[in-house]
Amino acid sequence: MKTTKQPLKIVVAGACGRMGRAILAAIQAAPGARLAGALEHAGHPQLGRDAGEAAGLGGLGVIIESDLESALSKGELMIDFTTPKATLEHLAAAEKMGRKMVIGTTGMDAAQARRVERFARSRACVMSSNFSVGVNLLWKAVALVARTTGRDFDVEIVEAHHHFKKDSPSGTALTTARVLAKALGRDLDKAATYGRHTREGSRPPEEIGIHAVRAGDIVGDHTVLFAGPGERLEFVHRAHSRENFASGAVRAALWLRSRKSGLYSMQDVLGLA
Repeated sequence: MKTTKQPLKIVVAGACGRMGRAILAAIQAAPGARLAGALEHAGHPQLGRDAGEAAGLGGLGVIIESDLESALSKGELMIDFTTPKATLEHLAAAEKMGRKMVIGTTGMDAAQARRVERFARSRACVMSSNFSVGVNLLWKAVALVARTTGRDFDVEIVEAHHHFKKDSPSGTALTTARVLAKALGRDLDKAATYGRHTREGSRPPEEIGIHAVRAGDIVGDHTVLFAGPGERLEFVHRAHSRENFASGAVRAALWLRSRKSGLYSMQDVLGLA
């Protein structure tokens, strides 16, 4: 007799934030996924409310709570787009309780990233600075261009986000820079230049420029410019809403369901790795 797989029970951290609300909507739209828990920090004004009502989705029967272990106990996996400090707290609880993680938090330092790697030795985790299908295809494309153009073309990255964004440059811009540095065989720590101010001399040929704009309600724009003698190429990705990030995160969660351990990226989820 054929059995029907039960929906994946997902807990959302930061459920009332901009990304949290988008993820709640994406879970509702995804076949095979179900919201099981909604987490917010202690003292949040929406605690005790139905998560769906707080997000404008109608009642979902899931109450927003601040008890981490209580929220995690209701699901199989947590999607986390919060802050590095909060994510590591959630990671420790998920490790203890045997839960998987999908992490979109950016701004982690090297020690925090290593903590995620340790978690993935025993638990499955997808971590990416961007869960958009388009951005992941952009990374694949610019790596090919960089390998082909080499030293003959200068490379610059420009990113723009809303004025509430806390980290700068964006995690997506930094990942783009790492992709380009790897393709070009360069040490990013030496090649990266973050903006330019009163610097004397011409642009070094090995440089990878990274520039951040913070203005208004821009969801996320990323441009990669290759400029050579007599011509240039520009690769542009513009996010019109957070829907693409949220749906990508839910897609990653469903993909992760069959994995027992390991640290994966959205490139793995999409078969681009």
